[in-house]
Amino acid sequence: MTEISAEQIRSFRLCSHHLNSVNQKADITELVGACGMMNTPPGAWETALFNRVPDRGLSEMEHMLYEDKTLLQAWSLRGTPAVFPVSESDVFLSALVAENGEPWIYTAGVASALDFLRMSFNELFDILKLVITNLDDKMIIGKVALDQTLADWMSPLLSAEKQELWNKPSMYGSPDSQTVGGAVVSFMLRPCALNGLVVFGKRNGVSPVFTSYKSWTGHSLKTNEDATKKLVRKFLHCYGPATIDNFISWSGCSGKQGRRIWETIADEMEPVNVFGKKTFYLTTDKDRLFSSASFQRELLLLGGHDPFLDQRDRFILQYDKSLHKHIWKTVSNPGAIIHCGEIIGVWTGVKKNKRVKIKMDLWTKTHDTKKLRDLAEDYAVFRQLKLESIEI
Repeated sequence: MTEISAEQIRSFRLCSHHLNSVNQKADITELVGACGMMNTPPGAWETALFNRVPDRGLSEMEHMLYEDKTLLQAWSLRGTPAVFPVSESDVFLSALVAENGEPWIYTAGVASALDFLRMSFNELFDILKLVITNLDDKMIIGKVALDQTLADWMSPLLSAEKQELWNKPSMYGSPDSQTVGGAVVSFMLRPCALNGLVVFGKRNGVSPVFTSYKSWTGHSLKTNEDATKKLVRKFLHCYGPATIDNFISWSGCSGKQGRRIWETIADEMEPVNVFGKKTFYLTTDKDRLFSSASFQRELLLLGGHDPFLDQRDRFILQYDKSLHKHIWKTVSNPGAIIHCGEIIGVWTGVKKNKRVKIKMDLWTKTHDTKKLRDLAEDYAVFRQLKLESIEI
């Protein structure tokens, strides 16, 4: 079987993520839709887009998301908030809908509440789907308020016995602000999002705002039978060569669901060895994948949750596994310093009173510290902050 080098893979993925060149405003929908952009923590998608279209400002990005509405934010891959083109909602939402016998993304934790209520997931989910249509003419500020409002709408549809249990304090750590019903709703919001029943609206200060897909876009979610195929193609185009396990991890699907989706394009893949492991790539990507590595933008300062860093085979980005704990953390990943597709260090920015201090930790020598300083300056300008200091 053919072998391929890590350098070739990095070059291929940089191009697929549109990081190997500076892009134009007209390409933004394509850039965001390459594989979606996670927006946790809030603002992560803006930093990711800035690295692809450096001459676009925050106000222009927010206009596309909140005013033009060519982009949309909803719970998507792995149950996390993501920004993607409205025109590809079927790929980032309905393609992830679980079928019979497949568990939903991010719902395993609801089991304790279901046992307490002595009700099944599907029983309660059917009731939630009935009442959540009330969001068609409402905007709700804050996640806690959304959970409890929907729980209150569901309560009258339960028996008196179940209502008493439904309204008891939550067993999940916030009994003072959340009921059992609110907790159940919280777990079921991801499936609701994938069905096009709830999306993020325009933020109210620091608080997220929620409404229905129909209310926000003006139409119901349109499904397409090819959506699952498109999802796998996007994954392999951005993260290939890869394995089915890589896809399952990236998508957040159960093993059963992930294998079903993966198999929809089995005839469009070819195998290749990566460090002795059998992986797959799209046949249509063959020429570019196996071409000589090329890096037009050698140095990049990526945000900690950039899609490029979402590679499941992390050794491709940094071969020394002892360094992985400094790059990928449970929460609040630092930014990554990229040289020719490889992570050569991390960076952090401390903001205070419209000023920012940036610190970079490099694990390998680079002679272009001026370029790193220029990139830090550009980032500060984008974030509308004054760069107070840079420590390398």
